[in-house]
Amino acid sequence: MALVDPQGRTIRYLRISVTDRCDLRCRYCMAEQMTFLPRAKLLSLEEIAIIAERFIARGVNKIRLSGGEPLVRRDVGDLVRRLGRHVGAGLDELTMTTNATRLAQYAAEMVDAGIRRINVSLDSLDPDRFRYITRHGDVKQVLAGIAAAKAVGLAIKINMVALAGLNEDEIPAMLQWCVDQGHDLSLIETMPLGAIDEDRTDRFVPLTRVFDDLSARFPLLRDNHRTGGPARYWRVGDSETRLGLISPLTANFCDGCNRVRLTTEGKLYMCLGHDDQVDLKGALRDGGIDGLDQAIDQGLSRKPARHDFRIEAGAAPAVARHMSVTGG
Repeated sequence: MALVDPQGRTIRYLRISVTDRCDLRCRYCMAEQMTFLPRAKLLSLEEIAIIAERFIARGVNKIRLSGGEPLVRRDVGDLVRRLGRHVGAGLDELTMTTNATRLAQYAAEMVDAGIRRINVSLDSLDPDRFRYITRHGDVKQVLAGIAAAKAVGLAIKINMVALAGLNEDEIPAMLQWCVDQGHDLSLIETMPLGAIDEDRTDRFVPLTRVFDDLSARFPLLRDNHRTGGPARYWRVGDSETRLGLISPLTANFCDGCNRVRLTTEGKLYMCLGHDDQVDLKGALRDGGIDGLDQAIDQGLSRKPARHDFRIEAGAAPAVARHMSVTGG
């Protein structure tokens, strides 16, 4: 029953994309003109819950809801409440990644439903720069959502993708803002997922370089804190803020991978950087729980040892699908 892959890694973490849709169009993530999945192809929220509960029964103890933007899916709160009932009863943690554009409206509901910690994607605090990166976003709306989440007691981690020529110079100021606000900060190397309108090579920033710069500005102490994901953490002096680095290209973290990803149309991907997948939606609809278990086992038997990400001029994306399809 336990979920163990061919490399002997035990799967404890399920990331679920509840929708591929998003109300922003971040340049490193999506093309400006996106074609989203027809709603008829999506898993119902009931089906997502059934699949998630099966993973919990088989040993998964952390679930992250993501997208796209999860809060654009109508009635997503119903799913959060259902899964939230498992926290403390098989599930250690239920979290969400959001762009916070709608968080002011939903923060209290998320806490009531069982979420205690969220990740907020925020790549700049500058209004004009934020609007450029997201193509039309309003950073004031995002900051209002973050403030609302903090007010109701949600722990907040800011996710910032390091982008050369766009926000690399703002990283120290973002870390200082997080220290002042009491948030954690995770820095992420851009990943070659899906065709976009720009050359990712021009935007790639190695986090080794970023860390050297931050170390000269802040007292950074190695911290053994783990959240279940791939980040390595440092405490910022005597503050409550942790700095996390997610560096799939400069410091591969695949040896300790404990994750699989469920897409909004029911495909289970064993690796973010591979196209190999199994259809859990079809398995559940055709074969019930037994069919679902068989499909999960089949997929897990093909989980690769590592991803194949690379950033270089002219290189095609590692996979054709966009990040919003698989979930962050």
